[in-house]
Amino acid sequence: MTATPPDLGTPQLASPDLLRSVFRRHAAGVAVITAQRGGRPVGFTATSLTSVSAEPPLVSFGIGVGASSWPVISEADHVGVHILGEHQESLAGTFARSGADRFGAPTGWREGPEGVPVLDDVLAWLVCRVVARVPAGDHRIVLAEVVVGDPSGAGRPLVYHQGRFNGLRD
Repeated sequence: MTATPPDLGTPQLASPDLLRSVFRRHAAGVAVITAQRGGRPVGFTATSLTSVSAEPPLVSFGIGVGASSWPVISEADHVGVHILGEHQESLAGTFARSGADRFGAPTGWREGPEGVPVLDDVLAWLVCRVVARVPAGDHRIVLAEVVVGDPSGAGRPLVYHQGRFNGLRD
């Protein structure tokens, strides 16, 4: 008995559009990354957050070198990592929108350990020490070691899929 080859549809050559189209189908958790320099907080919504290592505890995320937060992230010693809940769709949108006043009302936050902005009412947060910034095309992959955090927030996670923020379904 021979196996039937899979239907490969219509393959496309590699391109930015192909990559975006494929990853629209990949559901990802939603995080906000924050940092501060000279009393100026910055932050952005990220779906590229990854747990890298348990010993030592390391995470990674990607950021475009053209992003408004990049100049601060590029020099920050510490960053904040915030896992958003489904009740924070508006907050995710604010931190994803170019030109938005991300830390103005109604965003609730406080200065946390190492001077990092820590957002209110998130499912979990970490403050991490940046250990590397790795060039990756038009982005940088930031590797950061966990210093302190709190996983005790209440709620269900916010996810990003098909270009939209969503809650999980049972």
